[in-house]
Amino acid sequence: MRVLVTGAAGFIGAAVARRLCERGDSVLGIDSLDPYYQVSLKEDRLRELTAAAPDRFAFKQVDFSDWAALQSALEGEEFAAIIHLGAQAGVRYSLENPHAYVSANLMGHLNLLEIARARQTGHMVYASSSSVYGGNDKLPFAVEDRADHPVSLYAATKRADELMSETYAHLYRLPLTGLRFFTVYGPWGRPDMALWLFTDAILAGRPIKVFNHGEMWRDFTFIDDIVSGVVACLDKPPADDDSEKAGGSVKPHALYNIGNHRSEHLMKVIGLIEDACGKKAQLEMLPMQAGDVEKTYADIDAIQRDIGYQPTTTIEHGIPQFVQWYRAYHGV
Repeated sequence: MRVLVTGAAGFIGAAVARRLCERGDSVLGIDSLDPYYQVSLKEDRLRELTAAAPDRFAFKQVDFSDWAALQSALEGEEFAAIIHLGAQAGVRYSLENPHAYVSANLMGHLNLLEIARARQTGHMVYASSSSVYGGNDKLPFAVEDRADHPVSLYAATKRADELMSETYAHLYRLPLTGLRFFTVYGPWGRPDMALWLFTDAILAGRPIKVFNHGEMWRDFTFIDDIVSGVVACLDKPPADDDSEKAGGSVKPHALYNIGNHRSEHLMKVIGLIEDACGKKAQLEMLPMQAGDVEKTYADIDAIQRDIGYQPTTTIEHGIPQFVQWYRAYHGV
């Protein structure tokens, strides 16, 4: 099977593309190589991916929020399914550059839905986010919980993607699966994420910024577990049978949390990074940052029941793997 993967130069996209190629599928990857963080890292991911699967992976640089450019790039290309992982990521950056989120996350998502509709694609799996739960106090977050009080524009765009997808599943009977990711980390991760920022600062002897004075909890999910869940979801599109799917839709549209089902205290995470680095962190304790939430915790009953997803990597094993990769990649 040939699969279109958006955000193929990104952290999750590159890992998913590699897994698909390893199991015998072929991948057409697209990415705009946006300079939100260093393009060199994205190019290195693509180089590694191309070297690992030269006959199964093809790449085109295109901004999928540009409808004309996307249509042109995909002209003559065939694929049976779509994994739409490309997006403007980051809660904090949405405070600085809101237009980027509307362009990439709203127009971009609509464009991929239109591609799927026009081609009657067999299944599209797309990235949502745990941020859609906003400041919900009920833990763990379940897909049946309300998600209509976002606390950041990033969260609002991801919830809007889910609502647009529900509409397309209703109007055009497109099989769609949305995945609410919970704090993904691991080798080849993103430089704007806490693990990268903390590791970088600790090794360089700089202080790390610890928001809410360290009273933060996150459901950290290792990249290999995420990839296994994404691919398993791809293989099981929601049926168009009027039955209620995870998330409440009776159309061929399912929503799943994809996390580790463990909410870890930030100070514990910092301690594990210190151990892996062999250095103590200098802590700069700060108040809660606008748009952030205190706790995330994934209820994964639905994806376990329907897909058989089962995360296996604890932070005690995953964090040292990230730090080892980081040091090798940067030669430190």
